[in-house]
Amino acid sequence: MKTITRQKPFEQILEDISSDTRVFIVGCGTCATLCHTGGVDEVAAMAEKLTVAGKIVTGVAVPPTGCDEVTSEMRFVFRDRLRAADIVLVMSCAFGVQTAATQLKKPVAPALDTLFMGKEGPAGHYSEICMQCGECVLAYTGGICPVTACHKGLLNGPCGGTDNGMCEVGNGRECAWTLIYNRLQSQGRLDRMRQYHPPKSHNAVLRPGILDLTHSREEAAAQ
Repeated sequence: MKTITRQKPFEQILEDISSDTRVFIVGCGTCATLCHTGGVDEVAAMAEKLTVAGKIVTGVAVPPTGCDEVTSEMRFVFRDRLRAADIVLVMSCAFGVQTAATQLKKPVAPALDTLFMGKEGPAGHYSEICMQCGECVLAYTGGICPVTACHKGLLNGPCGGTDNGMCEVGNGRECAWTLIYNRLQSQGRLDRMRQYHPPKSHNAVLRPGILDLTHSREEAAAQ
């Protein structure tokens, strides 16, 4: 499972850091590297483009996991270059941007857009697997998520736009509910498609999301 990102248009990045001259760039050695949006090569290319655009790149770093850590070792090694920067341009997911803001104590700007949690297929193709909705329905859909796999997120499908197993959206997109039907049929569990399910509750995960595992365990023990 990876956090899938894409690079923002360079013009947007320049606009976001328009008031800053000196830039330190932080990439990510995990997901952004695999997506070719924030690895060593992409960070180097960004540094070159910013220099051509008149910015001063004070330094670059690609920690192993930009979302979980901007290590104290990195902060020590690059302390002077970080101190010299007006802003930190972060080439990782939004989690990484917030981590950098917290740990580096510097203004930050995202160079990437965070799209979804997904998996990599052939030839750098990525597909969304889970949107972390907090109300998993995989038990009655044969392990195929209709929230992410269905263009309309239908919980009682398919809709009238399916045609020979393909979604009306096009671009070779398979109908999620045809896939679900075929999976359940092969398992002898088509009866699960006959059960009505109410519209999805978007209150299942309140924003901002917070989970207190200690409190949850205490509640479970009391039941």
